[in-house]
Amino acid sequence: MLRVIGAGVGRTGTLSLKLALERLLGAPCYHMAELFGKPEHLPLWHGATRGKLPDWHALLGGYAAAVDWPASAFWPELAAAFPEALVLLSVRDADSWWRSANGTIFPATARAPSDEWREMIDGLFATRFTSAIRDRDASIAAFERHNTEVRARVPAQRLLEWRASDGWGPLCQRLGLPIPAEPFPHTNTTADFNSRRPPE
Repeated sequence: MLRVIGAGVGRTGTLSLKLALERLLGAPCYHMAELFGKPEHLPLWHGATRGKLPDWHALLGGYAAAVDWPASAFWPELAAAFPEALVLLSVRDADSWWRSANGTIFPATARAPSDEWREMIDGLFATRFTSAIRDRDASIAAFERHNTEVRARVPAQRLLEWRASDGWGPLCQRLGLPIPAEPFPHTNTTADFNSRRPPE
């Protein structure tokens, strides 16, 4: 049962959040990285982009949280399916977000590992973000529109807006959990991401 729904788009500290939430909640957190080990989920997400929504409880069974794309693109549906879950909007300033996304995940979409991946990613961005992801102005407009919609639609008592620099504190406070003794898991910088890229 999801306790946290990540509404923030990719490159807003979502992999760090995944690791942090897994540490705090003691259960897996769904993230785009999960799809590499669960290719059977690709057609379900692709179907969702075309309006055929999956059984969210079945798809995300066993997960305590979901962050990053593709889940964050469906935050309204997830918020309705899991009404007790905290909605967590991870953010950063638009310019740094664009530089990060355009230096990592956006060029990586051109190297989708299969047709199923390509169809899912293209459908996701076209229907839930912008198909012009390599256009700075279009992407920043989509980023700001997305965040504005989350802030407008989620009641304040259910919403946590978080930046990676905030670390453990706000997460633990809203979840009613003690702050772990270890440092917050800041990870997946642009350099980290690109060091994992296969040679072209």
